[in-house]
Amino acid sequence: MTRFLPAFVIFILANFATLASAQVSEAQLAKWLKRFPSADANGDGKLSIAEALEFQKQMRGGRGGGKGVKKSFGVNPGWQEERFPEHAVCYKSPAEIAKIYSRQIGGRDAIVSYEKPADGSLRIVGTGHSFMAPGYKTFPVIAKAAGLKQPPLLTHTGGGMTGSSRYKWEEENGIFQFDGKPTPKLLASIANSQWDAMMWGPYYQDRPEYYSCWIDFCLKYNPDMKFYLSDAWPQLDQLDKMPKSEQELTPELYVRLGKEKFDLYSEIIKDLNKKYDNRIFIMPTSEAMVLCVKYLSEGKLPGIQGVHSAVGKKERSLWRDKLGHLGPGLERLEGYVFYATIYGRNPELIESDVFGRTKFPSPELDIQFRKIAWQAVLNNPHSGITDANQNGISDDRE
Repeated sequence: MTRFLPAFVIFILANFATLASAQVSEAQLAKWLKRFPSADANGDGKLSIAEALEFQKQMRGGRGGGKGVKKSFGVNPGWQEERFPEHAVCYKSPAEIAKIYSRQIGGRDAIVSYEKPADGSLRIVGTGHSFMAPGYKTFPVIAKAAGLKQPPLLTHTGGGMTGSSRYKWEEENGIFQFDGKPTPKLLASIANSQWDAMMWGPYYQDRPEYYSCWIDFCLKYNPDMKFYLSDAWPQLDQLDKMPKSEQELTPELYVRLGKEKFDLYSEIIKDLNKKYDNRIFIMPTSEAMVLCVKYLSEGKLPGIQGVHSAVGKKERSLWRDKLGHLGPGLERLEGYVFYATIYGRNPELIESDVFGRTKFPSPELDIQFRKIAWQAVLNNPHSGITDANQNGISDDRE
């Protein structure tokens, strides 16, 4: 059956064709932005080549995307207003917010609170989806193995779009698609207790305002908080067509795909840091996975059988499905990246086995994951981590 495309999609596919060679003038980009304003992912009023490429792929629907994942969608125009609707929970008092959420959970205490740990551990809130789940699971285990008494994470998560920062803000505040039906799970605790950091997972069509709303609210009650955004990792839907074999999935290809991710989220981070005095950081899971492809090609990932199970059909691959979920064992790597970024320490310094002795991932593979995580945070200029004397401790933590 022939698939008929809407006229505006045909226009995109035809007119964005020159993007692959980057032979695009500023005038062309401005013209496309005027016709497709939602392509401006960071909302700065300018269309970059990276943003145009991302928008093009979203309109195509991707060649490797999973079912049920929305990559192109409408956003309530209220996001362009100076203020959210007046009934938004974020404008209410801390006591009112706690009362609203208490009713949601059957009258139980709505506030999660922890004393400030004496060992430097951080009290962390977060949103996210299935790409964040592996790290949310393993990060606390790693922190404990490192000797930290970190309190449990307080998260409000969901699958796909429902775990995005924009979606969770609307849901918690009872605005737009959740009009009058707030579920302020995080807002109640942020407004009524002390927190040190917030973490997010990225999503398609992300814009700075989807994060600045959270930042403004957090800083109102916890002015010293810092913020961490995972940049996820390269996905097959960044490609124009599905690879026929793993021979096409070269380290060089993943370096290019990783750069696309880096360019996209660099713009968002730069905009936010200009406004918030450099307190927003990237947890570079993308760089870590790009390094994994390189390590695998060099025979340095014992037990890993392939790059992508959707292409090479090997179970123990770096990625396990078309959407791009991590393969077996890779949840450790994401946790190490979170730990290395947030605590500024090389996971290789942790003396214990962390997860115990397992056949897979083996201790040897686990060591490689730790090494890759530290390399990734050092490679990414938005991680906030530098190690000039190479002692495994970030220069600003010594």
